[in-house]
Amino acid sequence: MRSRKAHTIVVGNEKGGTGKSTVAMHLAVSLLSLGASVGSIDLDARQATLTRYVDNRRRQAAGGRPLSLPDHAAVPPTSDAAADEARFREVLESQRNRHDVVVIDTPGSDHPLSRLGHSFADTLVTPLNDSLVDLDVLATVDPDGMKITRPSHYSEMVWETKKLRALRGERAVAQWVVLRNRLSTLDARNKREMGRLLGDLAKRIGFRLIGGLCERVIYRELFLEGLTLLDLGEGSGVEMSLSHVAARQELRHLVDNLGLAGMVKGEDAQGS
Repeated sequence: MRSRKAHTIVVGNEKGGTGKSTVAMHLAVSLLSLGASVGSIDLDARQATLTRYVDNRRRQAAGGRPLSLPDHAAVPPTSDAAADEARFREVLESQRNRHDVVVIDTPGSDHPLSRLGHSFADTLVTPLNDSLVDLDVLATVDPDGMKITRPSHYSEMVWETKKLRALRGERAVAQWVVLRNRLSTLDARNKREMGRLLGDLAKRIGFRLIGGLCERVIYRELFLEGLTLLDLGEGSGVEMSLSHVAARQELRHLVDNLGLAGMVKGEDAQGS
């Protein structure tokens, strides 16, 4: 039994296709590279992308490749909500007692198990595609004045899970971070508009806005091999390009901005 419970990172967004599993895997491997003991939980039963990612990585490791792996568990929902909750709590409690950090990947939909997972977040990471369509998950935008009119359903869900934490006698989420993920490398009016709107919304509902991972073909290739950007280099079988170097720099910025090193040392994460 550890003297303190793990820091829990939840990667969540009620919209699919935002890169949640890619971010979750890269965070887990980044933490492992920092010397942390890491657990991971997949709550997205339908897609199970993180589970398949870990399985692909495990096959590479079994073939003799020196790859570090998180202690992974999948908790697929069933028709029995009470049993689902009990199973998740059992897995989470076990991992929090054995590891420094637990990374939880959630489904791109509103589900009771996802809400429960969110309520245990010490750090909530929300990848968001740079699109006004995706922004609708966080806020309603007036198309005439291009202004935020009110928070949307996912933002309201995050607020509800904060109240659930309070009812359990736990402190509020240490930080809520929104990643501008899958960004285009080209400047565009939509990109600038998204930056302005997200900056306004961050002040209103209390999240911290940082850059995520740009849209790159390499992530699809890495998934099939069970690899991350940290695994590239000599002996990886992948020839490094300028795009790969830029992608690794993006990941380093993400790791620094989330304060992952502090989580390994047991320090409080940065506030929002």
